[in-house]
Amino acid sequence: MTTEDKRLLRGARSRQLVLRQAVDTASLDGLEGLSFGKLATDTGLSKAGVQTLFKTKETLQLAALDFGRDMFIDAVIRPARAQPHGVQRLRALIECWIVYAQTPLFAGGCLRVANMAEFDSRPGPVRDALVREQREWVATIARELRYAVDAGEIADLDIDLAAFQIDAVLCAANTALRLGEVDAVPKVRRVVESFLIPAS
Repeated sequence: MTTEDKRLLRGARSRQLVLRQAVDTASLDGLEGLSFGKLATDTGLSKAGVQTLFKTKETLQLAALDFGRDMFIDAVIRPARAQPHGVQRLRALIECWIVYAQTPLFAGGCLRVANMAEFDSRPGPVRDALVREQREWVATIARELRYAVDAGEIADLDIDLAAFQIDAVLCAANTALRLGEVDAVPKVRRVVESFLIPAS
C-alpha cells in the first residue's frame, strides 16, 4: 500500500467517524448545531482536520444528511425488502421503522424529523435534501399501498392521502417516543392497520 493509499484510507476513516458523530449531534441539536470545533472535540480529531474533510458547514450538513439517509435505508428499507410487495412489505417497513425509532438509531431519534421544522421555511440545499428524503419515504409507503390495492389485498383508498397520514403518525410517534410515551407504538400499528381493510 502506497503512502497516498494510506493517507486516503485515513481520510475515509476520519470522515466516517466524523459523520457518525455528526448525525447523532444533528438528531439532538439540529443540523445548525453542527460545528467543526464540537465534532473535533467529540471525535478526538483536530478542528483543522475536520474542516479539511468538509470545507464548509453546509457541506458538512449535507454529508450528514446523506450518511443518515444511508443508515435509515440500511435499518428500515433494506430489511423490509425480504417481504413481498404490498401488505407484507408495508407491515415490515413499519416494524423496521418502530425498531429504528425505539432503539433509536440516532441519539435524538429520527434525524429527518428532528431537522424538518428547522429548515422547512429556509430555502437552500439543506432544505432540498430534507424534502427529497421526505418525499422518497412517503413514496415508499405509497408504493406498497398501491401494490396492496392493485393485488386486491386491501380495499381501494386514496393512496396519497393514506401515505401522508401514515407518515404523519410516524412523525408524531417519533416525538412521543422521545418524550417517553411508550404507548405510541401500539397506536402506530393500529393506525396503519386501519388502512389495510381487506378487499371485499
